Amino acid sequence: MAITDDIRKAATDPTPLYFLAGTADLAVQQAKKVPGLVEQIRTEAPARIDTVKNIDPNTVQEKAKEAQENLQTKVTEFINSLDTDLKKLGESAQDFALRGVGVAAEYAVKARETYEKVAEHGELTVRTWRGEAAEEIEDFAIAVEPNAEPGEIKTEPKPVVVADATPAKKAPAKKAPAARKPAAKKTTPPAK
Repeated sequence: MAITDDIRKAATDPTPLYFLAGTADLAVQQAKKVPGLVEQIRTEAPARIDTVKNIDPNTVQEKAKEAQENLQTKVTEFINSLDTDLKKLGESAQDFALRGVGVAAEYAVKARETYEKVAEHGELTVRTWRGEAAEEIEDFAIAVEPNAEPGEIKTEPKPVVVADATPAKKAPAKKAPAARKPAAKKTTPPAK
């Protein structure tokens, strides 16, 4: 039963859809910034091109040679400073592995938090796209059935009819028009 409950929960959970809606909305917001960036690049490009044209190739070669020598010296120092003691290297490797597990767990928590934030943003986006119609229907349903929980459909218990052994005179029953209730739309709150 637990597996079917998990499958049912996963199939009815709207959070992934809200995540997609939130991602789409954030992408649209970022895309709106592109024309401004293009204009900024267009205005800055001539000055940068002139700077590149005016650079002396000999200066660039000298700086590259200095950087290469500096890197070579650092690598040599690092190799000479390595401790060849295998026990220390093993402890260091184990320490790095434990740190890596901690960092991975931290990133997993951050990823889950980000997922939930984007899903909440998506839920708000979907509500905006719907025009808040779902909340209005829920408010109307609560006004009709004030004791019912949101999303819950209440049914009245039917009276139990007991057959009596003594014949009784039946009075003609007056038919009252049945009050028709508007169907309450079932909404599921997002999983948090």
